[in-house]
Amino acid sequence: MRVYHFSEEPYPDVWSPDRPTLRVTLPNELCVPQRANELYHRYIDEWMLADELGFDIMLNEHHSTATCLTASANLLLAILARVTKRARLLVLGVPVCNRQDPVRIAEEMAMVDVISGGRLEFGMIKGVPYEIAPANSQPTRMMDRFWEAHDLIVKAMTTHNGAFNFEGEFFHHRTVNIWPRPWQQPHPPIWSSTSTPSNAREIGLRGYVVGSFMGGIEETIKLHKAYAEGYREGGYGSDVPVDRFGYLAMCATAEDEGEARRRADLIADYLRTNAQVADPFNKPPGYFSVDAAFRSMRSPNPAAFRTLYTPKGRPVELSTASLDDFIECGIAFAGTPEQVYNQICAFVDGIGGLGNLLLMGQGGHMNHAQTVDSLKLMGKHVLPKLKARYPEDMKFAKAA
Repeated sequence: MRVYHFSEEPYPDVWSPDRPTLRVTLPNELCVPQRANELYHRYIDEWMLADELGFDIMLNEHHSTATCLTASANLLLAILARVTKRARLLVLGVPVCNRQDPVRIAEEMAMVDVISGGRLEFGMIKGVPYEIAPANSQPTRMMDRFWEAHDLIVKAMTTHNGAFNFEGEFFHHRTVNIWPRPWQQPHPPIWSSTSTPSNAREIGLRGYVVGSFMGGIEETIKLHKAYAEGYREGGYGSDVPVDRFGYLAMCATAEDEGEARRRADLIADYLRTNAQVADPFNKPPGYFSVDAAFRSMRSPNPAAFRTLYTPKGRPVELSTASLDDFIECGIAFAGTPEQVYNQICAFVDGIGGLGNLLLMGQGGHMNHAQTVDSLKLMGKHVLPKLKARYPEDMKFAKAA
């Protein structure tokens, strides 16, 4: 098992549940550049520590929000490619639907892969609905645009005999010939994230790594089974290696259980405030697939950001959930190192295996000292045991 440290690099000074929105329209006069400078350096230091402790590293990007200072994951990847030594660098991901030039993405990802000496894990994503407006993008037919951008990027990374022409429905390029080409051949490992079985199956058809975010045991099993169907249909074999699966959960530990829970509760504010988006930007018409829209309408509270279910079928609305709710759903691990290890094992065994555990080990108002202590405890007491218990050649146990 590979274990990744993740932070969205929040700007906590203006992060408050009292604000009507934390995204799209939040005035940037609230951001003090000198404070942002301190935070950037702090988060990079934490990723460098994670590298030293044996973790891999995950990044993402968001726009027009205090919840995430990473406006370009590509820039941060380039920095970490130079200052880290051994960690795999996962970006999950680059919102290719909202970019006007996929060739530039291919160039930048190849450059990062070369600087890092072949440590890039390249995640291409659809992007979140409330960033359609900041990107000046269209919410309709986004998956068609996504896969065309994907095809162009992969062709750019894998064509080495000179320039080629690309004429698609959405993208037109007369001369494509990226320099440098990627270190990893034929291209860096490709990931994509989803919360719907239909998209999981599509990712499985291509044999890529599928990432799911805080979906809990039952939802994750459904995604992984749909992926396995696509994986088999794609001709990759009947047994799915667990390294094809990545799962993101919140995580905090401390020597004292009460302190660990306080830390995890700070991280959990990220989920609780996700619904704080001005109405015109939250659910743009045409963005959601039919099955995603149907699930939203079937929710006990269709207006909620997201509703999950515990293994016993109890609905949990993420914007008002307690830490115990999050732990019961399998989207947070919190407690002493031994408790965290046991919670992770129960989750991994419950879904049938997992090759990539993505841990949101910092969020909201969790400070640097708390983050460092939690990382060190995880690195010393939890990480080695997880790697020993879950070898990378395991197969998915619930594929049938």
